[in-house]
Amino acid sequence: MKMSAEELRRTRPRSRLLRTAAWATAALVVFSWMGGDFGLEQLSGERRLANLERFTGELRPWPVQQQGGFDAGSTADWQTVYDWAAALMADGGSTALASTAAIAVLASVLAALVGYLACWPAARNVARPAPFFGGPGVADRRPGLRWARWAWSVLNHSVRALLLFARAVPEYLWAFLLVESLGYTALPAVLALALHNAGILGRLGAETVENMPPAPARALAAAGASRSQTAAAVFPGLLPRLLLYFFYRWETCVREATVLGMLGVLSLGSLIRDARAGNLYDELFFYVLLGALLVLAGDLLSALARGLVRRA
Repeated sequence: MKMSAEELRRTRPRSRLLRTAAWATAALVVFSWMGGDFGLEQLSGERRLANLERFTGELRPWPVQQQGGFDAGSTADWQTVYDWAAALMADGGSTALASTAAIAVLASVLAALVGYLACWPAARNVARPAPFFGGPGVADRRPGLRWARWAWSVLNHSVRALLLFARAVPEYLWAFLLVESLGYTALPAVLALALHNAGILGRLGAETVENMPPAPARALAAAGASRSQTAAAVFPGLLPRLLLYFFYRWETCVREATVLGMLGVLSLGSLIRDARAGNLYDELFFYVLLGALLVLAGDLLSALARGLVRRA
């Protein structure tokens, strides 16, 4: 028997919790809008509009600004833009781009190695005398395993606490502390990003392990496979999700490596800082676009890698 749209609407499930949360969220938005001094009424002022027009005009390449305009159909104008961009790339842009990519790649790989190794003892269904079982198994009820349960519990909570601490400290603060001891090189940026993202990947990896289908792991454990053998056997099934997290954090590392460059580490961030100091907004915009292209390349690589893993 088919029901009309109105009947479906009347008989739909209703949750008092969801309705209360929706109203509370709406009230918080209204309160924030009324209590925050956003200054939106000033955006329409003539001076603000003039400043916005001037700023957007300064985002154009300097040679184009000198010419007074840009003709999209003019080969000469495109050649001018190309020559300007090539000069910026030759004058440190290519080096900063490569440095940003290298910092992001190395930091992401280090974070994945640490985080994905730590995710196993951080997973509650692994850190127990009878691993990969949702509750206490037969082995847990054997006499003499109280100390084993206690030891696994201490290990689990210790690793989770370390991962929490690593991701609770922002990358910028980690970099500031490491720069003071290691100097103004790329190493503090790499270690800062690796520490913070290891905490994130470790937590996400632990949740992935905890939420995996339990049947395959239980069958392997019941057949006599060791903890490490079972983990190695179920790992390929977790790989697509772990790769997704890895490449997402890689994108974050690209953005944060750009920001950390403002501490003095050679990257796109240092060039953006110098361009901002000299009010060279066309160059600043160009370096921002380079960072966006680097993130886009990582996103395409992520989709390709995950597609290959799914088809394998």
